[in-house]
Amino acid sequence: MITESQVPMDLYYTDNHTWVLIEDEIGIIGITDYAQTELTEIVYIELPEKGSDVTQGNAFGTLEAMKTVAELIAPVSGTIIEVNEALDTDPRIINNDPYGDGWIIKVRLYDPEEVDNIMTPDDYIIFVSDSDGVKY
Repeated sequence: MITESQVPMDLYYTDNHTWVLIEDEIGIIGITDYAQTELTEIVYIELPEKGSDVTQGNAFGTLEAMKTVAELIAPVSGTIIEVNEALDTDPRIINNDPYGDGWIIKVRLYDPEEVDNIMTPDDYIIFVSDSDGVKY
C-alpha cells in the first residue's frame, strides 16, 4: 500500500510517475518514490540542456536502470532554468532521495494552471494502489 510518506502532499503527479512542485512560476520536477523503487538501481540519466523547453506530456530525458530504460515525461511545460548536475556523476541520488536531492530539472512555467491536467497526491495514491501503476 502506498502511503502519504511516499507521496508528498505538496506535489502534483503524472501517470508516468513524475512529480512537480510549484513555487511561484517555477516547477521543480523529479520522479516518484514508486518509480525509483520499480526501476531499482538507476545507473544513468540523460539530462536535457539548460535553456531548452519542455512540453507537458512529452519526454525530456531518459533514465537507465538495471532492468530497463524509461523516458522522463514532463508534468508541465516551461523553459529549463536549472539541471541537477549532481545526477551526472551519481544518478543513484534519485534512489536515495527522489523528492529532495534527487530532483531532476527546474523549469520556468509557461502556464501554472497546467497542473489541473495532472493528479493530486490523493489521485496518485489511488492510481498506484488500484492498478499495477507501471507505465513507462
